[in-house]
Amino acid sequence: MRFIPLFALCVALLPLSVLAQTAPVSTYVNDNILPPQRPWHGTDEALMQTGDSRWATPFEQSGGIRSPSYQETMQWLDKLMSDSSGLEKVSLGLSPQGRDIWMYIASDEGAKTPQELQANHKPTVLVQAGIHGGEIDGKDAGMMLLRDIFQGEKRQLLEHVNLLFVPILNVDGHERSGEYNRVNQRGPVQMGWRSNSQNLNLNRDYAKADTLEIQSMLRAINNWDPQLYIDVHVTDGLDYQYDITFGYNTAEGLSPNIYQWFTQNYRPQIEQALTAAGHTPGPLVFTVDNTDLSKGLKLWHPSPRFSDGYGDARHLPTVLIENHSLKPFKQRVLGTYVLLEQTLRTVGEQATRLQAAIEKDRYRYPQLLTLTWEQEQQPTTRDFLGVAYTVEHSAISGANVVHWNGEAKLYPQLPLFGDTKEGLRVSRPAAYYIPPQWQKVIQRLTLHGIRMETLQQPTPLTLQQYRLSNPQFGQSSFEGHQRLQANSKLEKAAVTLPAGTVEIPTDQPLGDLAVMLLEPQSPDSLLQWGFFNNIANRTEYIEDYAIEPLAQQMLAQQPELKKAFEQALKDPAFAADPKARLRWFYERSPYFDQEYLLYPVYRSRERGQ
Repeated sequence: MRFIPLFALCVALLPLSVLAQTAPVSTYVNDNILPPQRPWHGTDEALMQTGDSRWATPFEQSGGIRSPSYQETMQWLDKLMSDSSGLEKVSLGLSPQGRDIWMYIASDEGAKTPQELQANHKPTVLVQAGIHGGEIDGKDAGMMLLRDIFQGEKRQLLEHVNLLFVPILNVDGHERSGEYNRVNQRGPVQMGWRSNSQNLNLNRDYAKADTLEIQSMLRAINNWDPQLYIDVHVTDGLDYQYDITFGYNTAEGLSPNIYQWFTQNYRPQIEQALTAAGHTPGPLVFTVDNTDLSKGLKLWHPSPRFSDGYGDARHLPTVLIENHSLKPFKQRVLGTYVLLEQTLRTVGEQATRLQAAIEKDRYRYPQLLTLTWEQEQQPTTRDFLGVAYTVEHSAISGANVVHWNGEAKLYPQLPLFGDTKEGLRVSRPAAYYIPPQWQKVIQRLTLHGIRMETLQQPTPLTLQQYRLSNPQFGQSSFEGHQRLQANSKLEKAAVTLPAGTVEIPTDQPLGDLAVMLLEPQSPDSLLQWGFFNNIANRTEYIEDYAIEPLAQQMLAQQPELKKAFEQALKDPAFAADPKARLRWFYERSPYFDQEYLLYPVYRSRERGQ
């Protein structure tokens, strides 16, 4: 039987109105094992309504320590919707356990469909909470903000912008709730689970799009066409003074104009609003070594498996919010409220500049694209608002362990590192061609919204095709896949493509995304995610009794082959391996499978060639 602390038992039994009056705002079951809290008070505490107010959210009714269940959340939002002109909802789809993933549509005109929303010619902000079920700050902040828009004095926020709000994306993980789910996080009292009900991490799924939840979100992005996408998380890691950190794509990524809009227009206004409310905003925090801050900080350069990396690849401005897990739940929720409110103001005011940046990136079509990035030290340093700490040797682990003491400390001019050095680059093809037998791949590309055309009859073309070598499979499953890496070399290929083959031009808004998903050396390509693993299977073989006489004939008839074999025998390992020696001849014989490790995605330099 698991021991239940007395305080937690009382919290579970008391009604919300009593909780608001009796429960300590910052008391959680893990307080005694976490670093000490730094005191905080902000002007945005005035945003909270008292527990007995008609439109107090469950979060407010609990005094800022509790987040409502899925059912309580939807009941409260539906009640708000029924009493509010301009608030509608739509189900994006069902979770693996059969729960609706609801999205609420907030517009001045009361739009119910993508067509109606786009007809008002305002930019649209899509806010997504709970992609990790226990990191739920965005849900409670969004509920308060919607209340203040439709039942308060902030309706003017919708004059120049639309809001789409997904209170819980990972609805199944959200309902796997308990007080012991996230040991590194201060509240809420009951927290959901990080992964979904299939134990998959939704924020590793954007490129491969396996899960029903992410498939639903991709369809929503394609249909509702937001101009800004916000993904709200709560981070783990070290202690520091920042409570609300956020980031987006890098300058070196696929959307440089969007990056400039973020840095020049978005971040200054958001940080000013957060600071004025009493928060300490900052960029995303990643360290070289959590036990030694002097080693420096790292920039975040996400790949398309993550929400913000995916946004970079498809030229959708995407903000990754990482609230600091060691700050109390109330502080994090209120900071998120301020960020979301200012986002609506900024996007409404900056609509023309934002759309211009999006259009420039969507139609840039760079001829060389960088697939991999290498780390390098940056020419600048960064001052870091940290917390003082000591490092002690642990008798438990036998290693050094950090103890933060809660005292503010400035760490000046820390070295800064980032994946900003170009690694592998690839030329942009005019188009890709995928034969019809690879339906799973074609369906995933269609799900992403990538435009393609289907060949109606067999078509002879001269194209390029990758020959893979040295395939290396992952030693364990990762996010439900056995990943594959291999060397690749382009070859000329004269082929007749069968009817049903799809042609994917890269001169389209999602052309860069197509390149990232189809180039084999791209870290989040569908090949590396295991969608083509069966091309590494050998299904035809040759028996020893047949290869022996064949090898003798080949040596007698091909002098150059004989020299190559003699050279190969100089490798002691090869010379001592009879099967490798016979396979050497088989691979050079006309009987060998010529499609083995041949990547079945073709490239063309020009359309139709």
